[in-house]
Amino acid sequence: MSENIEKTSKGKKLIFLGFVTISILFIMYSRYQDPELFTPQAFDTLQRIAYGFYITMIASLGAITYGMYLYHKTKVEKNQKGLSTIIALVTWNNKSRKIFLSVFIGYGVFFSLASGTLVYQPEVNFITHYGAEIPSGFVAPCCDAPGYMPKIIIYLTEHVGLQIVPINLILQIIVSYLVGLNVSLALVAYSVTKRGGGISTIGAATGLFIACPTCAGTFLSLFIGTASGIALSIALTQFQTLLIGISIPILVATPFMMAKKLQNPDGSCKIK
Repeated sequence: MSENIEKTSKGKKLIFLGFVTISILFIMYSRYQDPELFTPQAFDTLQRIAYGFYITMIASLGAITYGMYLYHKTKVEKNQKGLSTIIALVTWNNKSRKIFLSVFIGYGVFFSLASGTLVYQPEVNFITHYGAEIPSGFVAPCCDAPGYMPKIIIYLTEHVGLQIVPINLILQIIVSYLVGLNVSLALVAYSVTKRGGGISTIGAATGLFIACPTCAGTFLSLFIGTASGIALSIALTQFQTLLIGISIPILVATPFMMAKKLQNPDGSCKIK
């Protein structure tokens, strides 16, 4: 029992430490976004800081991932009563894991396409317009709003590339994880009760569309025209973060709503 408590505590600490580190990282790096600091003499220094930013962020994401694994595993091993335990028990089996992983990757790819992380511009030749080498990539250390720098720009072909923005990357991982959790839990809930299926469908659909506000630019570009669609998508970039932030509490609450459908009167799980 004491070992399980220790694992739970360690998991929570790693999750907390990871998110706090990322928050501090964003705040500290925003101090280097003054265009006056971005001089030819300071470029190499800022680029090294940008590399350090991504190394630290990846390490923090690793700590969060391992912390959540420890927390999830301990909930299953302790098998106590409660909604969080039911969520852990239902999603711990191999079938649920495969569903989660498939949805996590699939939704992540969709999110990348819709949010502009994966860029496809058939009307623009990256070699001609930007003088890019194919393939190539670089880290742009300056200058934009907090959370949007440093960016990683990668040219894959003359018309396809990647634009990795820190805040979008973090939100993409969080939302993809929550949508994957919702779907894997929804399938089990639907098999137990039809009412559970209704709730799960609403949760997954809400996450799909609210978490992807830049889809508006994608769809409008079909009717307004390519140039106007791109301009609108750029105009919505800052507003995107707010809309995604709204979707996260919904996606967090939905698994607990579904877990209640799988809970016995005594608080235990209906599924053994």
